[in-house]
Amino acid sequence: MRGIVLAGGTGSRLRPATSAACKQLLPVYDKPMVYYPISVLMLAGIREILLISTPEDLPSFRRLLGDGTHLGLRLEYAVQDAPRGLADAFRIGADFVADENVALVLGDNLFHGSGFSDVLARCVRDLDGAVLVGYEVDDPRGYGVAEIDDRGRLLSLEEKPQNPRSRLAVTGLYFYDPLVVEIARCLRPSARGELEITDVNRTYLEAGRASLVALGRGYAWLDTGTHESLLEASQFVQTLERRQGVRIACLEEIALRQGLIGAEECLELGLRLTGSEYGGYVVGVARSFLDEGPTVLEAV
Repeated sequence: MRGIVLAGGTGSRLRPATSAACKQLLPVYDKPMVYYPISVLMLAGIREILLISTPEDLPSFRRLLGDGTHLGLRLEYAVQDAPRGLADAFRIGADFVADENVALVLGDNLFHGSGFSDVLARCVRDLDGAVLVGYEVDDPRGYGVAEIDDRGRLLSLEEKPQNPRSRLAVTGLYFYDPLVVEIARCLRPSARGELEITDVNRTYLEAGRASLVALGRGYAWLDTGTHESLLEASQFVQTLERRQGVRIACLEEIALRQGLIGAEECLELGLRLTGSEYGGYVVGVARSFLDEGPTVLEAV
C-alpha cells in the first residue's frame, strides 16, 4: 500500500499565521503539523508516500523531510496549483498510485489512541474497495457524515448536511483500492467547484464496496484548521507528552521501532536536533535501544 498526504490549500482560516507559512508546517506543540499524518501512514505500514502541496510550499517540505531515506521511507512530492478538492489528490497522484492500494490522509488531521496501530492494520487488512474512518462529534454539520446500522454497516454518506442523520463524522483518513484513480478522474466538480471526496466514497458505497471503522471513546481525532483547534491540539499533545513521558508522532522513534532505521542512525538524527527537547527525546530513545534493546510501545 502507498500513502498520500494532502497538504495544500490556502490556510485561510489561520491567517495571518499562514500568510507567510504553510499551515501544515506550523507547529502542533513540539513538531510540525505534517509529522502527525505522516506518522499515521508509517504506523499503517506504509513506506512510499507522496506529499502534495502548493508550488510555493513544496520547497519547504523538501527541506524538512528530504527524500525520506533517513526514516527508511521513500518520499515523493507533487504540486496542486489550485485547491480543487480532496479527490484531486488521486488525479495528481495517479502515476504514484499505479496499481497499488492507497491511503489518503489530510495534512491537518491528528489521531491518537491506545491500539490505534491495530485499527490501522484492520483498515489495511479488510480493504475491499474503500474503508473510511469515522468519529462521533457534537456538531457534524461541517463534515461528511456517515450513517451506519446496528451491525456497523455503512448505509449512507452526506456532505455537510444541515440535518445530519447521525453524529458520525468521516475523518480525513481514507483507504482505497487502485480503482479510486479512475473514479476521481470521472468526477464532476460540485456546486462549490470542488472534486468531493464524498462523491468518491458514494461511488464505492453504491457498488457495495465501502465500509467504515468507527473510532470509539478511547481515541482522539483533531482537525487543526482553525486557531482554536490548533491551540487545542497543541495543548492536547503537551498534556499527554508531559504526563506519559513519550512523544506523539515522533517519526524517528516510529522508524526505529519498526526496524526502518537502526539505533545508531536514530541517535545521529537526534544529535542533529541538539538543543531541543524533541531532539533530546530522540537521543534518549536511541540510547535506550543501544543499551537495552527495543521495548513494546505504540509511538503515535
